[in-house]
Amino acid sequence: MPKYVVKWTERAAGSYQDGEAAQERILQLFQNYQVPETLDIQQFVVRLGEYGGYMVVQTDDLEAMHRFYSVFTTFDFEVHPVLDVMTAVAAEADAIAYRKKVDAV
Repeated sequence: MPKYVVKWTERAAGSYQDGEAAQERILQLFQNYQVPETLDIQQFVVRLGEYGGYMVVQTDDLEAMHRFYSVFTTFDFEVHPVLDVMTAVAAEADAIAYRKKVDAV
């Protein structure tokens, strides 16, 4: 199943009152929100000293991911597909073997 690292950052607000209102709204939305079962959130962390963080999620359901992000419009999201290190190493080893095979011809 594909895995993604999501970086989320709170959008800049016009005034401190706007920023405080946005934080209250986020907490209000988050309190009763049910994450779709198709999103296997493996890590959900906050960056210390700022308003943002990272989420590691595994899913085949991109529509559910989009819906999740659309609920929290006060954040900007960057979504990066990733592989586990050992899976990536195996793919790289296969690629190296292929290049060596081509060079030998």
